[in-house]
Amino acid sequence: MPDPVSWFLVERGWKVLGSDGAELGKVEETLGDENADIFDGLEVAISLLDKPRYVPAEVVGEIFVGELYLTIGRERFDGLDEYDQPPAKP
Repeated sequence: MPDPVSWFLVERGWKVLGSDGAELGKVEETLGDENADIFDGLEVAISLLDKPRYVPAEVVGEIFVGELYLTIGRERFDGLDEYDQPPAKP
């Protein structure tokens, strides 16, 4: 099995998998402050028709190149809040 990697390496399009093995979506955006090494979470795209979900860092388990494993399964993932983008900066 490959070694886990840092959240700094996460890229758009990586698979997001639940603790039950279900593929939950793909990373749309990594949220955090790289300068302060603060990982807030992920914006995860589910499909073209559904709004993305906000996945807090607390439920992100291991991160490998190309895929992230959450500590929650499909049922809890489906109950996560939709991602609300922060307002644009002037």
